Amino acid sequence: MLRITSTVSRKYGIVNFLRNKTSIKTRMAALQQIVENNECASALVESLQSMMAAIQSQLVLRQKQELIAENAALEKEIEEALAQLVQLEVKNGKKQILVPGARTFSTDAAPDAGSKTAASNASSKVPASEAKAPSAPPKEKKVKEKKPAAEKPSPVAEAPVDVGRLDLRVGKIVEVGRHPDADSLYLEKIDCGEAAPRTVVSGLVKFVPLEEMQNRMVVVMCNLKPAKMRGVTSEAMVMCASTPDKVEVLSPPVGAVPGDLVHCEGYTRQPDAQLNPKKKVFETCAPDLMTNADLVACYKGSALHVPGKGNVVSQSLKNVNVK
Repeated sequence: MLRITSTVSRKYGIVNFLRNKTSIKTRMAALQQIVENNECASALVESLQSMMAAIQSQLVLRQKQELIAENAALEKEIEEALAQLVQLEVKNGKKQILVPGARTFSTDAAPDAGSKTAASNASSKVPASEAKAPSAPPKEKKVKEKKPAAEKPSPVAEAPVDVGRLDLRVGKIVEVGRHPDADSLYLEKIDCGEAAPRTVVSGLVKFVPLEEMQNRMVVVMCNLKPAKMRGVTSEAMVMCASTPDKVEVLSPPVGAVPGDLVHCEGYTRQPDAQLNPKKKVFETCAPDLMTNADLVACYKGSALHVPGKGNVVSQSLKNVNVK
């Protein structure tokens, strides 16, 4: 009887031991699962934090670019308004005077006509008996009044001949194809931030593949006199770094948009409405337009740039002419 009881007790002890051992394993497995879940949650939180930081950075950058674009547009409007004001003042006889130390013009009042009018009124009050004698002098005064108006120089003639006279802007090629009558010419439509794209003819077929011209950002000179090239009128010129064997289209800085104005350090941007071919403004500036050792397009060593966005550059051509 004692043996049977001892045996039963022993069996129950073994069963309880086995149950406890199984319970411990189950708990350890559950604890391990909790640790793994915690690590996954931590990794997920870190990933979400990184994504939020990246999104916030992109939003800030986008807002900054929008503000830069708005400032550039306002600056462009101010310059265009100033140019129109100068033209209207010149048209109405207002003399433009170059301010020392700057390339802006100030308006000088036209010769005081009031004093001359008063003088002529005074002379008209002379008695009728003496009116015939002084009739000749008023004619001489009228001639003198016309001479100063004829001798007034235009603002363009007074302005220094430098890169500030060139209307360089950022453009985007929105359409390009071969010229129908010339195998070496491309026919392009370029968005320069205006109401309609400009038609431009470029001799780049031998140097730049057609697919590289599609939707490309470029720098164009917009105040050349329009000229016909094989029957098509070209309204601007695409600026390139150039050697006899290789030509590269200049690239505006990242973030530039069509219509952005290109400036040159140390020179005030005040372009002519349209360059007079007889004045040879571009031909005079051309020898000093070059890329430097850092691929930056320069005028007399000063970088061409879009304010707040960066420099105009070539892809690989250093120390070569820009034209």
